[in-house]
Amino acid sequence: MIEKKDLDNILFKAEQGLVISRKEAYQLGSITDSVLKEMQNVSSKIRRRSFGTEMSYTQNVFIPLTNICKDYCSYCTFRKDPHHPEANIMSPEEVLSIVKKGKDLGCTEVLFSLGDKSDYFPEVREWLNRRGYRNMPEYLEDMCKMVIEETGLLPHTNVGVLDRYHLARMRRYNPSMGMMLETVSERLYAKGEVHGNAPDKKPSRRIRYIEEAGKLKIPFTTGILIGIGETWEERIDSLFKIKELHEKYGHISEVIIQNFKAKPDTPMANYPEPTFEDLIHTVCVANFIFQGSIHLQVPPNLNSAHLQELLKSGIDDWGGISPLTIDYINPESPWPHREQLLEITRKAGYVPKQRLPIYPDYIKPDFIDEKLFPYVLKLTDSQGYRADVIPL
Repeated sequence: MIEKKDLDNILFKAEQGLVISRKEAYQLGSITDSVLKEMQNVSSKIRRRSFGTEMSYTQNVFIPLTNICKDYCSYCTFRKDPHHPEANIMSPEEVLSIVKKGKDLGCTEVLFSLGDKSDYFPEVREWLNRRGYRNMPEYLEDMCKMVIEETGLLPHTNVGVLDRYHLARMRRYNPSMGMMLETVSERLYAKGEVHGNAPDKKPSRRIRYIEEAGKLKIPFTTGILIGIGETWEERIDSLFKIKELHEKYGHISEVIIQNFKAKPDTPMANYPEPTFEDLIHTVCVANFIFQGSIHLQVPPNLNSAHLQELLKSGIDDWGGISPLTIDYINPESPWPHREQLLEITRKAGYVPKQRLPIYPDYIKPDFIDEKLFPYVLKLTDSQGYRADVIPL
């Protein structure tokens, strides 16, 4: 257990705006729940100093372009094999129909999510080849282009690991992209562990991909998944790796701290979930490490019973919520109603601000393709948030 004087020194340092060391972050793993209020207080001060009273969110439409996936993660219910009765690849007509409905409801973000390396399977390659595509990234790129040109909405793509060539091509149609790092633990990639049958979850591959996005100056969302068997030290190492990448390339706009949820019919169906105290503990320490250099989010639909408490813990973004589509990755967890979420935010003393898939800080020529830039500007107000009136 950390000694009181050491805890006080770390909290004082964090409150003064000084980044805590890795060793100090390790030490904070041994606190009792009774200390959490002190940590929340410091984390909240960092958040207000860095981001004021603004609490951002996006209104999106979720497009699960395909749920076919090469990887088998022990907690996932999204992925399917090609012959599964629920396996699906969305057609351009399906994509456009849903996106247009989302636009009518005020959405500005189109979240494309799909299984890793789905075109590993011959059935998927055959589907693509019949439509004139060589691989899934090529089809995905065309869908992003279609969405922009047909609706003016902005894609935010989470496609898993791409090579540099396809990543650079995706930049032309995505003002931001994302992929969860989840963990840097190579131990959890071993046979029999949570990522033991998921080659694209190998930490070095995901780190290299995030780094390539940095070299290409793509505003990027990443994060960690807590409670999947990692140690506290491995969790801290993951946060410091994200910090290191951001300090080198300046492209990580947001970090998600996501708590594992056990799902039926998975190998981890009976695995214990992290407590809410563990979640806010991690959020606070993340704020001590990042010191406002990166926006922090916790998925509200996974923690709908604790929204007020989350606001006290230092997060400054709710992420994407949808008035139309479910969270296909966590279908058992519905989005909070938008007005309810905004009212909770206001009561906590924060000002809700709807943003685009790209944060205002990154709306600059260095981080957006020149042909995409006008589409972004058309949707923004003078502060870089979603414009109240969008010209047709």
